[in-house]
Amino acid sequence: MRSIISLVQALLFIVSSFAVPDSNFKVWVDRAAMEMSSTADFGFESMDAKEYYVTEDEKQLCRTWFNENILTEENPAYTFSVGNKDFRRNIDDWTFAFGEESEVGAVYRGGKTTYITISHNKSNIVATVEATIYEDKASCDWTVYVKNNGEENSPVISEFYGADCVIPTGKDVDVYFSKGSFAEPDDFETFKSELALIPVVFTANGGRTESYLPYFNINGEDGSAVLAVGWTGEWYTSLSETFKGVKIKTKQKNLKGYLEPAEEVRSPLVSLTFYNSDNALKGFNSFRNFTVDCVYPENTKQVVTTGIGVEVAGTTEEQVIQNVKNIPEEWTHSLDYAWVDAGWYPLRNNWSDSVGNWYADPARFPDGLGEISKQLEERGMGLLLWYEIERCCKDTAIYNECIKHDGWLIINPDNDEANVVNFANEECFEYITEYMIESLRYNGVSCLRMDSNFTPLPRWQQADEQWEDGRTGITENHHVTNFYRFYDTLLEEIPGLRIDNCASGGKRLDIEMSRRSTPLWRSDYNCMDGEGNSNPGILQATQSQTYGISFWYPYNGTCAYKTGEYADRTNIISSSQHLDYFDIRKHMVGNYYPLTYGGLDVEKYLAMQFDTDAQEGMALIYKRENVTDNTYHLVLNGLESDTLYEVYDYDFPEAKQQKTGKQLMTEGITLTINDTPKAVIVLYNAVK
Repeated sequence: MRSIISLVQALLFIVSSFAVPDSNFKVWVDRAAMEMSSTADFGFESMDAKEYYVTEDEKQLCRTWFNENILTEENPAYTFSVGNKDFRRNIDDWTFAFGEESEVGAVYRGGKTTYITISHNKSNIVATVEATIYEDKASCDWTVYVKNNGEENSPVISEFYGADCVIPTGKDVDVYFSKGSFAEPDDFETFKSELALIPVVFTANGGRTESYLPYFNINGEDGSAVLAVGWTGEWYTSLSETFKGVKIKTKQKNLKGYLEPAEEVRSPLVSLTFYNSDNALKGFNSFRNFTVDCVYPENTKQVVTTGIGVEVAGTTEEQVIQNVKNIPEEWTHSLDYAWVDAGWYPLRNNWSDSVGNWYADPARFPDGLGEISKQLEERGMGLLLWYEIERCCKDTAIYNECIKHDGWLIINPDNDEANVVNFANEECFEYITEYMIESLRYNGVSCLRMDSNFTPLPRWQQADEQWEDGRTGITENHHVTNFYRFYDTLLEEIPGLRIDNCASGGKRLDIEMSRRSTPLWRSDYNCMDGEGNSNPGILQATQSQTYGISFWYPYNGTCAYKTGEYADRTNIISSSQHLDYFDIRKHMVGNYYPLTYGGLDVEKYLAMQFDTDAQEGMALIYKRENVTDNTYHLVLNGLESDTLYEVYDYDFPEAKQQKTGKQLMTEGITLTINDTPKAVIVLYNAVK
């Protein structure tokens, strides 16, 4: 039966490859292929906190694999072809030079980095591998760069895999993966599926994380690993069983062409976090801890934002400043940023058809937004300002500048509002970077909200034909690479800047973006309509999305625009637009333990637990609107078995129980919940 399902999946993957990017049909095909052999209704056994720690054996497993597959001249974990000759099959045509391993943190936090230079003896092609091992986290990652150091065009580069390797798992392997964001209530729903000999294929959708997130927890009987792919474009990943373990293949989906003199292309970043446990939840938490300690920018923290000019069309400086003054004093100690969204620039009709005028409307904001940011600073907050720098509408300032220069603007022939600033063009990239630095400084921006409301892949393909001699994927490769440079430059030039990875709500979620940003608006399903109404299922959707995205993202945010206690407790999210429960949200960047799967089913409880170092934490239990059972049996996870804990309902702190970690993870406690719907918060802390 599994073989038959695998064959049908393979056919659906072929259909998907011909589907129109960013279409409902493609998302449906992608998800239907995987749901055939997958389930979202799975659970995990409770384990003692010590069993979640990274062990010395896991660290050694990572080091051994890293040495044998990355720091090696024999069958390395990556490959590419030069002139149709595969790198690994012709390894004698290459000369390797291994740099010294750096000190911890010299390049990336917590990591030791090695640079490997691989020179082609028959051409001027040079490959460079940037490889980092994070020994304390049993994690490693690497990126491969290929450059033409000659004075003439190189042979064709193709089949460029950042990973084409095997991880030792044994047989009977499961993979856990999540849907991406398509502005649907089931965004980020997480699945478990068996692997087979026929590869299962995951891809982006039009260059965005709509169908799937590029994260995979591969759980085997003899070894396991979490795979993360860093590519903010059209990434491709396939997974299949072999007699040695699981075969991983990942790349930019389509890249083929010669390189001009001095031209360089790169692979996606590939990250592996190793663990030994038949409980996949250990892998999820090992990966979460790795990203918190080693991936996110050092100034990353949970934030609270409030809107002072959401879609500010027609709003004046005086009105926005008055909104700042109206923020209650008791809020300001907890608020990090006040948010001004789209529409602060000169408008023709609305916020969307004026994108590309990246200067404050002089009629409404004669001196820019500097006075607003000054007023916020005096109240202890920063300005969060919305931009969408890669898209520009016809006859806007950026459009009119870019159109003067050949190769700066990818004109959309079907939509005047969806022209693309060509970051692949080096001169354009430099201009836009300097423009943004000046704009952010002038407006006093503390947090940059970067949106992206277009499907990039068709425009990149168009640019390949127009300017790149039909070389496939070259524009995408340079655009994505320069976009990372763009963010890196902004973060370097503007100390303390934070970047909100908005991107149509969660459509640019990958580990390279996590190195530079956090998603404060994870799904556009949570947007209100033009009349200020939320989607009718917004509360269960928000709960379900928190449940799903928390497997991978300790830092994430959104808001459900509803009022009342149940809605407020639904909005307990790592980064929020609500001040409520600020004191307990800190647990959401610790370990994550899903307790009861409910999906979007309003007849089922949904529950999850967040924990800080097994010393304190919380469980969120949502009794949805059609649940008839007035009791919920709470069994916790990840506690210290021999430690005594106080456990209590947030609403009744005086009624505390004391139980050992072992009791809470086996016997549990029974909650009586008579009200419907109702959100119960259970807190616990170790007794000192």
